[in-house]
Amino acid sequence: MDYNEIAKYEKAIKDKYGNEAIQNPKKNWDEEKEAKYLEELKSFYKTSARKKKREEAEGFEVIHKKAAKEAERTCPVCSVYSMKSSDDLYMNKFQCCWDCYIQYVEGREERWKTGWRPER
Repeated sequence: MDYNEIAKYEKAIKDKYGNEAIQNPKKNWDEEKEAKYLEELKSFYKTSARKKKREEAEGFEVIHKKAAKEAERTCPVCSVYSMKSSDDLYMNKFQCCWDCYIQYVEGREERWKTGWRPER
């Protein structure tokens, strides 16, 4: 890329967004703004650290972070253990693996939602 092409792009940006869009970001930065920025940064990290901190309440430890739910890996319909991620959606929505969904649920969702299950 040559300098004339760069100047052409810079001029187009200036025309569209104004003179500030092509200035060096450090041009208007001074020691006062730097100090204010660092103070805000410290304040932000203090509050976020407080949120993560565990609290004690009446002898019980309260942890605000929600624990991730373990994914069920055994299909309650066919009792097959599966590690396929495609089964996770069907386990959450229909409480069965993908194979059971295809065989028993697909096209019969209303019956499945009412509680019908195949005999073992």
